[in-house]
Amino acid sequence: MQQYLAVFLAMAMAGTFLVVPAHKKAPLDRLAWYDGLFSLLSFLVGLYVALFYFDIIETMGLLLPHRILLGAIAILLILEGTRRLLGWPILVILVIFFLYARFAYFFPGALYGQGVPWFRLVNYLYLDPNSLFGVALQVAATVVLSFVVFGQFLFSTGGGVYFTEGAMALFGRYRGGPAKVSVVASSLFGTMSGSAVANVVVDGPITIPMMIRTGYRPEVAAAVEAVASTGGQIMPPVMGAAAFLMATFLGIPYAQVAIAALLPAILYYLAVFIQVDLQAARYGLRGLKRDELPNFGHILDRGWPFLLPIGVLVYVLFFTGLEADVAGLYAAISVVLVSFFTKASRVTFSKLLVILERTGEGLLEIAVVSAVAGLIIGIVALTGLGFTFSQAVVSLAGGNFFLLLVLAAVAAGILGMGMTVTAAYILVVILVAPALVQLGTDPLTAHMFVFYFAVLSFLTPPVCLAVYAAAAIGGTDLLRTAFQAMRLAVTAYVVPFIFVYKPALLLRGSATEVAIAVVTAIGGVALLAIGVEGYLIRVLNWPKRVILIVAGLGLMTPGLATDALGLAIAAPVLLRELANKKALARKAAA
Repeated sequence: MQQYLAVFLAMAMAGTFLVVPAHKKAPLDRLAWYDGLFSLLSFLVGLYVALFYFDIIETMGLLLPHRILLGAIAILLILEGTRRLLGWPILVILVIFFLYARFAYFFPGALYGQGVPWFRLVNYLYLDPNSLFGVALQVAATVVLSFVVFGQFLFSTGGGVYFTEGAMALFGRYRGGPAKVSVVASSLFGTMSGSAVANVVVDGPITIPMMIRTGYRPEVAAAVEAVASTGGQIMPPVMGAAAFLMATFLGIPYAQVAIAALLPAILYYLAVFIQVDLQAARYGLRGLKRDELPNFGHILDRGWPFLLPIGVLVYVLFFTGLEADVAGLYAAISVVLVSFFTKASRVTFSKLLVILERTGEGLLEIAVVSAVAGLIIGIVALTGLGFTFSQAVVSLAGGNFFLLLVLAAVAAGILGMGMTVTAAYILVVILVAPALVQLGTDPLTAHMFVFYFAVLSFLTPPVCLAVYAAAAIGGTDLLRTAFQAMRLAVTAYVVPFIFVYKPALLLRGSATEVAIAVVTAIGGVALLAIGVEGYLIRVLNWPKRVILIVAGLGLMTPGLATDALGLAIAAPVLLRELANKKALARKAAA
């Protein structure tokens, strides 16, 4: 496996220097000499491991000069690739990890360590199977690769278009129709793409202008698309590279991760759907005209074959027990087969070349992120930083479990600024998740908590990449759009804290516990959305909004007592609003 990973990384790093310019003023019509050199060096450091792997295994502990030189070159190339593809934030964090590994004896308290000499550090990070060519790169080169191929085949053959058209045909005619189309289409597209920004870029140019045209304020329209697109990363069956890494870290089938993520993802989209509907009712926003909508029957007639690959994916993932990478390949093969049902979607040789090119481009960032993750994992393992940092976090929280959850959420949000979800998840899960487990949290629950807040960094200012992309399309102010996005995604900021105390929200527990959790969570999310939006049948004043928000949180919080309290304080407000509606109806009839 390590030999294959070495070739995979060599090709990805070489492709990075061939495709991504070193700076904005770099020539685009010719290859710079240093990019050519970097590409050759990338092949050199990868092929050395691939060709001499068995000799390396037998003499791993020897600090040979040529290995240290190749290791140093590999690390420097990864640092440069990180700067080009991922930006400065993650590069700075990676450098800090290197400095800690070498100079740990300068750090105070629990973070004090012996420090690792440069030669030993470089040799370990380059050659040890628990570091660069370890689990992170393995997931990228197998599972993520197969799903990227599947996604590219699906969308290049036209299958992805039916998501948007189908959502438009079903929901476009209702009040706030364009926003509902955005929520549904982006959730469907996001499950296949696993990238919030890519989702915004694909769906945003269609949905954002459509929402603005039907009356939504530009910042709200951009926020709806950003929130809907970001949610694709938490919606099964495909949740992006971080979710596959979670399954690998925990040593469980990916299907278990996807099942645990299902209900929180449904609650996320339910809250967004309710809020855009209430906002449309509040401002009298109508749906699209019938002549603007595609015919659902025609869409189903042309697009039904593309439901088969989704069915294959779900069946193989959840019912056969096969690995996730095999499920992705089966799904990709099924796309190729069903593409021959119609001439327009058929996979031709020229289309195949385009698919392979886009797959390669899509893997560049994933490969570099995985290489960075491997280096960080190696440093943490070599220095014992994971244990010492967890002890420091527990000490900082003073043993208070809720405060520890808040610190973990803040850490995920800060580390997620300007990073991919995968990078943010890996950093926080290595450093903070052990502290949550130490205080009694189930490992899957701890990882899911960290994963959620890594995803939410795409919506949380000051660096919120999904909002930035949506605001650019809508021509809106970034901070105003981000505020609207956080308001729409309020459920996502609450649900992780709830499922830590109420694991039934992750579909873990008896059938009765899960059923009660589902019903009360749906009711709580609905009340929370109404309270945040400030509208039900008419505009609600602040006291009523606060009551409904508190009631919603009560229903979502574990325990029959809090459920009963939530219902008790919400009932008078809801009954009063219902009575007011009936009175208005009688008055209108009279």
